[in-house]
Amino acid sequence: MNTPYADIAGRFICGITIIKEIKMRQGRKNDELRQIKFTKDFTKNALGSVLVEFGDTRVITTASVEEGKPKWMDKDDPRGWLTAEYSLLPSSTNVRCQRERTKISGRTQEIQRLIGRSLRACVDLEKMPNLTITIDADVIQADGGTRTASICGGFLALKIAVEKLMAEGKILQNPITEPVAAISAGIIDGEVMLDLCYEEDSHAQVDSNIVLTKSGKIIEFQTTAEGNPYDYEQMLKIFEIAKGGIDKIIEIYNFV
Repeated sequence: MNTPYADIAGRFICGITIIKEIKMRQGRKNDELRQIKFTKDFTKNALGSVLVEFGDTRVITTASVEEGKPKWMDKDDPRGWLTAEYSLLPSSTNVRCQRERTKISGRTQEIQRLIGRSLRACVDLEKMPNLTITIDADVIQADGGTRTASICGGFLALKIAVEKLMAEGKILQNPITEPVAAISAGIIDGEVMLDLCYEEDSHAQVDSNIVLTKSGKIIEFQTTAEGNPYDYEQMLKIFEIAKGGIDKIIEIYNFV
């Protein structure tokens, strides 16, 4: 291998130098997704539930429905509401993370707001009056891309819940305007790569999360340089590789 990414990486932690081999892409091409699996009806109590698997990342996503809407909404507002919550289970990461019982971290707030606004972008809230749908995304194993996996699973859980609400006559029209999906990408040693695992993401010089609709409209294109800035051509390449991956994920939706 002729890139430093393939070599042995040294890390300095608590005064001890730890030598750790960086996980390779396991034969994946730069524009290739990890193995993806969606398991429908993973739990029995939520109206919609899906276990999402992107490689070794696993997230349980559920859609719960309550009558009424948030107090901040005007009572004459014809819209319903959709919101999201996200959490990492303590053993989902290499080192146990604390449960966020009384105060959630800035990272958690950022991610659950991203999930909520991404899914609201594909919903006509006026077609679900006086209803609040909450998407919960609980990460049971984290290996990169948990927020983008949560959006994909959240969409499918929402779709399942909406189909049941329509069958029960609680809503008259399908509020989902079109499918949405999300994926991560990044630049590692000058190469644009799709769907990064944790080790890849932690060594990326540029990190990106992209959310698109089926028709290619942009909901989120968050791309950050961790070191040197990236150029316009690289930005377009990130978008191109991400759109290709999202198109494939939306195709997989059809088999769930």
